[in-house]
Amino acid sequence: MSEPAAILGRLRSALGLATAGLLIGALCHPTLASLLAAAIGETPRRALSLPHLRALALNHLALAASGLALTAALGVGLGILATREAAASLRGAVDTLAAAAQAVPPVVVVALALPVLGFGGPPTLLALVFYGVMPVLRGTTSSIEAVSPETREAAQAIGLTRAQILTRVEIPLAAPGIIEALRTALVLAVATVAVGALAGAPTLGTPVVAGLQNQNMVPMLQGTAATAALAFLCDALMLALAALVRR
Repeated sequence: MSEPAAILGRLRSALGLATAGLLIGALCHPTLASLLAAAIGETPRRALSLPHLRALALNHLALAASGLALTAALGVGLGILATREAAASLRGAVDTLAAAAQAVPPVVVVALALPVLGFGGPPTLLALVFYGVMPVLRGTTSSIEAVSPETREAAQAIGLTRAQILTRVEIPLAAPGIIEALRTALVLAVATVAVGALAGAPTLGTPVVAGLQNQNMVPMLQGTAATAALAFLCDALMLALAALVRR
């Protein structure tokens, strides 16, 4: 398959993901959520209003974006460090620490961080970093290592320094792979932010927790559908961005 055809295919996939996200998001409407609750045998009760749900979604998205920014800075930075000759001996330790961080469930991270960081966003952001740094680290490392040695040698031959080779050659060529890793991290972040409701952060997990406490299926369905819709839409955005960067 030619490169333009591959890019077009990715853009079509992004459009498909966005469409799926919008369709799932429609289930957030109070009427549709109530009908769905009735269809699965639950008595429909009070639903969340759309303005309230929109406010939760915006806060959810802001936390996910903040977590992604922290994860990107840490993961890409460690990935670059791991590919430098001077830090080759640290690569195993860095990879092991990242894998160990992801192995800790986000709920546990939030619970352990509460006494230190308090309620709200900070424990949630810590959970996002723990859970998302490994895919970004490994994606960055593999993408930079995929740059051919001949390309580096050619850059050296024209007089570029190591720093210039990294910024002008390696990172631009590795950018599509790094964005793919960030795409994975963003979807993980959107899903994980819902856990922040347990720490008092106002997210789309809040109606799920409240619905469980009040045995009300309607807000649970609304929060779940909204979270899934956001994940699909963010995935579509990153897929389209990766396709444009590859172009």
